Amino acid sequence: MPRLISPLALALIGLILFGDGAYIHAKAWLAQVLLERAFDRSVATGQPVKPWSWADTWPVARIEVKRIGASAIVLEGASGQALAFGPGHIQQTADAGERGTAVYAAHRDTHFHFLRNVVMGDVIDVTRSDGRNFRYRADSSNVVRFDESGIDATAPGFELILATCWPFDAVTSGPERYILHATLIEADR
Repeated sequence: MPRLISPLALALIGLILFGDGAYIHAKAWLAQVLLERAFDRSVATGQPVKPWSWADTWPVARIEVKRIGASAIVLEGASGQALAFGPGHIQQTADAGERGTAVYAAHRDTHFHFLRNVVMGDVIDVTRSDGRNFRYRADSSNVVRFDESGIDATAPGFELILATCWPFDAVTSGPERYILHATLIEADR
């Protein structure tokens, strides 16, 4: 009897762990569907639209890297709750297309999983919730400690930073961050 209980207990634990991991990815996917709808309504109405009634954030931009088929809706703020549902716009940094540095952060295993496939020279399109479009070119990347990013939010140019945890395949959090830097190359008028 004890021989039978051990494999069953292990199988049950395995199913629970698998379900927990699948839940995180399912929540990220569903959130992006709801965020897409809210973002589209924000663009159409010119007003911030919450993705669900109890949300404490709203979509502010869409990031796309068309070469690799990546797209994500960016939320205002980067609280832990906001980052559970999508990339967050770091407060007190510029909006995309404005002078300074716009900084967006997300988890490496969900919304910014695609950053591992971005190469220098890739075009990153950002559409803001006011409908304005901006095109950036990825021009450098580096790995830094979380408290030594070197990001200058008041840089004189028109910059974009996409930040996530490093290394991409780690299963636990650590002190390093992957920073992808891009420069504005085109803006709609």
